[in-house]
Amino acid sequence: MGSASKQTNNAKPGNKASGKQTAADRRERIAQLRAEEQRREKRMRFIAISVACVLIAGTAGAGYFIVSNANKKHDKEVAAAKAPIPGVKTWSNLTRNHVQGTVNYAMTPPVGGDHNPVWLTCMGNVYDKPVTNENAVHSLEHGAVWVTYNGKATADDIKTLSDKVKVTPYSMMSPYPTETGTITLNAWGTQLVVDSATDPRVNEFFTKYVQGPQTQEPGASCSDGAM
Repeated sequence: MGSASKQTNNAKPGNKASGKQTAADRRERIAQLRAEEQRREKRMRFIAISVACVLIAGTAGAGYFIVSNANKKHDKEVAAAKAPIPGVKTWSNLTRNHVQGTVNYAMTPPVGGDHNPVWLTCMGNVYDKPVTNENAVHSLEHGAVWVTYNGKATADDIKTLSDKVKVTPYSMMSPYPTETGTITLNAWGTQLVVDSATDPRVNEFFTKYVQGPQTQEPGASCSDGAM
C-alpha cells in the first residue's frame, strides 16, 4: 500500500510539468498566428494604398487631360474670334432709328440701318420663306447672325446651314432670292458671301459674330419677336 502511494505521488509532478509545457506551446502558437495576421494586414493595407494611389493618379491624369483640352479649345475659340476672316465686308456709322414702313438699304441683304421696332425672332429659327428686312435688321442689332441663300444653294447646303442655325441661339436663316451670292452670312455692319455651306469661314463667322463685338445691344432678347 505504501509503495503504491509513493508511485501515485511521483506521477503528479510529471503531469503538472506536462500541462505547463502544453500551455506554453499554445501561447507561442497563438503569438505566431497573431504575428502572421499582422503581417497579412500590413500587406493588405499596402496593396490597398497602392491601388488607391494608382486610381487617384489615373483620375487626376484624366482630369488634367480634360481640363487641358477644354483650355486648348477655349484658346482656339478666342483666337478665332480675334482673327480676321478673309472676304468679310464691313460698314460703319449705320443709323439705328426705329421706323415704320419700308427702308431703302445700301446693301443686299441689309446688315444695318433704320429698322422696325419689332425684331425677328432669332433663337435658332429657320424660315422657309423670305422675311421682312426691317425686322431682320433689328435682330442683327441684338447680336444675331442671319443666314440667307438664293436658288443656287443646294439641298445639302440648306440642310447643313439649317442644322447649324437650329442649335445656335441668336441666329436665324431664310431664303433671299435677290441676293447675288449663293449663301450670305450677315451680322450688324458685317457680311460674308460664300459658295458652299462647307466653307470653313461659315463656322468662323458664327464663332466671331454670334453676340460678337459688332453687337449694338448686347444681351437684348432674340425671343418673342416677329415671325
